[in-house]
Amino acid sequence: MEDMDKDKATHAEMGHDMQPRVPRAQIVLVTLLTLGMLAAGILIAGWFGDFSMHAGTVMEGHTMPGTSSSSMAGMAGSSMGGHEMQPVDVSQAPTAPIFARGNQPLEFTLVNGVKEYHLTPQVVLWSILPTVQVGAYSYNGTVPGPMLRLTVGDRVRFVVKNELPEPTSIHWHGLQIDNSQDGAADVTQKPIEPGETFTYEWTVPPTPGTYFYHTHFNGDRQQALGLYGLLEIEPQNPVPTVDVDVPILLQEWTVINGGTFPAMDFAGMQPNFFTINGKSYPETETINVKVGQKVRLRLVGSGQFIHPMHLHGQPFRIVATDGNPVPEGAQLLKDTVLVGPGERYDVEFVARAPGKWLFHCHINHHITNDGVEEQGGGGLTMIVNIQE
Repeated sequence: MEDMDKDKATHAEMGHDMQPRVPRAQIVLVTLLTLGMLAAGILIAGWFGDFSMHAGTVMEGHTMPGTSSSSMAGMAGSSMGGHEMQPVDVSQAPTAPIFARGNQPLEFTLVNGVKEYHLTPQVVLWSILPTVQVGAYSYNGTVPGPMLRLTVGDRVRFVVKNELPEPTSIHWHGLQIDNSQDGAADVTQKPIEPGETFTYEWTVPPTPGTYFYHTHFNGDRQQALGLYGLLEIEPQNPVPTVDVDVPILLQEWTVINGGTFPAMDFAGMQPNFFTINGKSYPETETINVKVGQKVRLRLVGSGQFIHPMHLHGQPFRIVATDGNPVPEGAQLLKDTVLVGPGERYDVEFVARAPGKWLFHCHINHHITNDGVEEQGGGGLTMIVNIQE
C-alpha cells in the first residue's frame, strides 16, 4: 500500500491526474455515429427482411395479420407431419349445378332381400356460394353425400366405387356392426384403391338415432374436403314426434388464391369459409315453421373444429346425444350447444313467436365468408322463419 501511495504522489508531482483527456466533442461524435449505424441496420433489415408479424394475407380484400399469402400457400403445399397438403386437382372434375344440395335421400335396389345402395367417392367443383366454388371430395357428386335413411333390422349393402385420385374407405360412425365392416383402412380392410370397387354389408343395429358416415383414410384431408354424409336409423314402426326434422352437418373450408385445401388447426391451414349442409349463409336453407310446431335439429360435427351452435328467441332441449336418447328428466334446456368433431346432438324446440330467428355458431369468425358478413351473417348461419 505504501508503494501505491508513493506512485500516486510521484504522478501528482509530475502533473498526471490519471483521468482520460479525450475531448468531449469526440465522445459525442462517436456516440452519434454508433446510433446512426444501428438505425441504418434496422431500416435495411426491415426493408429486405421478412418481418412476419407485419405481413398480411389479403383474401377478398380482407387482411389476416401474421401470415403472407405466399407463405400460406407455401405452407399449404409443403410436407407437414409427413402428409402432403396440396390443393385439390379439379382439372378433370365435373361441376355440380350451382344450386345443388346435399343430404338427398339415397334410393336402394332390393336384391334377394338385401337393400343395395351405391356410393361413388369422386372429385367435384361444388358451389358453397353463387360466387365461390371449392374443389370437393364428394359422395355421388354432392356435399354432404346422400342421406342414408335405414330401418332397424334391415340387411343393407353398400357398393363403393372409388373415383378419387387416391385410396379411400367408409366408416359407419357410431354403429355397432361387425368389425370387418367398420371401414378402418389398413386396420379392418385394405384401402379401396382408385378405380376399385368394395362392398360393405351388414344388418342395421337396433339403435335408432342420428349417425353419419365418412372416409377413414387420410381423414385430415378427405373428410375435411367433404367425404361425409348423414346416416339416420329409424325404428321398424316409426311414430312421428315432431313437425319439422332438419339435419345440420357442419364443415369448414380453406380457400387460398382460388385453390381448395383441407381446413385444419395448423399454421396456414385455418379455415376462411364455413358451411351448413354444404352451403354458406345466405345460401343456407331456411327452416319454415308455424307457431306451436315442434322442430328437431340433428346437429353433426362433420368437420375438424368445435362449433357452439346458438338459437335466438327460444330455448331447446337436448333429446339425444351420439344416437342415444336422453331420458326426459335429464334433458337439458339450453340455447347454445357445443358440437365437437364427430359428435351428434338431437335438439328440439317448440316455435314460440313469429319472426326471423337466427341459428348460428357463436364463434363469430365462423359466421363470416372469408372474414366478411353479408345480409347479417355468413358461414354457419341459418334462419328459422316462424309464422303465425
